[in-house]
Amino acid sequence: MAISSKEDRETHYWLRLIRDSQLCMNIDVGPLIEDCEELIRMLTAIVKTAQKSC
Repeated sequence: MAISSKEDRETHYWLRLIRDSQLCMNIDVGPLIEDCEELIRMLTAIVKTAQKSC
């Protein structure tokens, strides 16, 4: 789960970079960024919960 969280954070970074650089003007990456943020929150909660139980 920790690896998935790191990968999701990297994806979030690249999506924001694409949005901010306006490389793909015809693609709305906003919903993808929101999905990444939701996944980051879920994965972070899972990792924290798993660490508490160990």
